[in-house]
Amino acid sequence: MEGQEPVGGPEPTGGQQPVAEQDAFTRWVYGRPFFGGLWLTLGGAWILLTMKASVKVVLHIGMQGVAGYLLPTLMVLLGLLILFSPEQRLFYSITGVLISMGTWITSNLGGFMVGLLLGVAGSVLTFGWLPEQDPRVSRRERHGPARPATQDGPATDTGHQGTDTPTAQTVTAAGVPRAAQ
Repeated sequence: MEGQEPVGGPEPTGGQQPVAEQDAFTRWVYGRPFFGGLWLTLGGAWILLTMKASVKVVLHIGMQGVAGYLLPTLMVLLGLLILFSPEQRLFYSITGVLISMGTWITSNLGGFMVGLLLGVAGSVLTFGWLPEQDPRVSRRERHGPARPATQDGPATDTGHQGTDTPTAQTVTAAGVPRAAQ
């Protein structure tokens, strides 16, 4: 059956498009911890949306009420800083996880746990992001096709004769090479 493709179809050419074919937004997203910053920003926004008290009541209550708005606002700010300034992502992510945990006390149990979990997960994603990492390659692509095993034993004649072959060297116990005899 000449000229026919294998039963499985054509071989896949790989999952990644060349950088030239990707649009600018895709390159921007993959050049920073995008989803970590997005989740931290969304966590802070969620906590701000779950706050019920007006600003007059918050100012009347005092520092505890101000902290209820201050911490989620800082979460939004840190999330945006992660998106637009990824060079300082480690500091922003550590600060983001601490502030997210602080909203448990100050802001309706961290926006009823949703904002707190979004903030912590986004900070952890940001902390674990590595820039310019090569794309993952499957085990099959790493090892390639199966190769036949080599046999141990005497070397076969390679057909090369003459005096221009390099001399073999052996290594002594001290690690100094010595010409083979």
